[in-house]
Amino acid sequence: MTTIGVAGRQEPVMGRGVQERDEMSDVRDEQVLVGKHTRREFRERMDAGELQACIIPVAATEQHLEHLSMEHDWRSCMHVSVEAAKRLHPAVMVAPSMNIGISEHHMRHRGTLSALPGSWLAVLFDTIRSMHSAGFENILVLNGHGGNVAPCQGIWGQFLQRLEINVQFHSYWDFLDDESMLPLLSTGRYPGHAQEFETAFALAVFPENVRHDAMQDQEDKEPLEATAETGAAIAELAISRVADHLQKMIDGESVAEIPAFH
Repeated sequence: MTTIGVAGRQEPVMGRGVQERDEMSDVRDEQVLVGKHTRREFRERMDAGELQACIIPVAATEQHLEHLSMEHDWRSCMHVSVEAAKRLHPAVMVAPSMNIGISEHHMRHRGTLSALPGSWLAVLFDTIRSMHSAGFENILVLNGHGGNVAPCQGIWGQFLQRLEINVQFHSYWDFLDDESMLPLLSTGRYPGHAQEFETAFALAVFPENVRHDAMQDQEDKEPLEATAETGAAIAELAISRVADHLQKMIDGESVAEIPAFH
């Protein structure tokens, strides 16, 4: 996989200018979602050369302490994916999210859903293969769950050898760095699990998923440090940097290295 040079970058948290953000706000979610297109609409856009890259969001539905909804991982990853795609419209589309992840370590908490690594990776490969068959040569698998990382890293070289395209795997927090994050977080920890980072994100983007009473009476008190203002800054930074990386993929500046065949 390619490396990402994000450390030490001087980038304002709010990223792009007001006029450009206003223009991006005119793009509707359905314009970047594969599943909202008819087969004719998708075919015409691909044949016209509009579509240059695809995001496949992968995450989980699992326990997030006592105070966050179990959908948090896939909702946050999907939000970053859709908003980044909107900034690069019409070049980028978002496939349906894989909202069940590899979460065996959380299965003692009832309500968590988990797939075994082999079956999960098989579905992911078939999703990538489907998007490649549809015409995409640049595919970013954007992850929002830590349990998916090691299995993907272990098999990614084989995915590249099989497909021979620019398909990359990154968690959305891979694009964040200490220089940008540490001034925002009073705990100094990210991404963590349902603590300040994720709770702040939820407060900013889907506040209905945060149970404030549970934050007060659970053992882990780190979520109490979260604010919606911090979450808005985190989300904007993640969206901006994911969009920047996708543009580099499209421009040929970030290309996955296919391992040598022996």
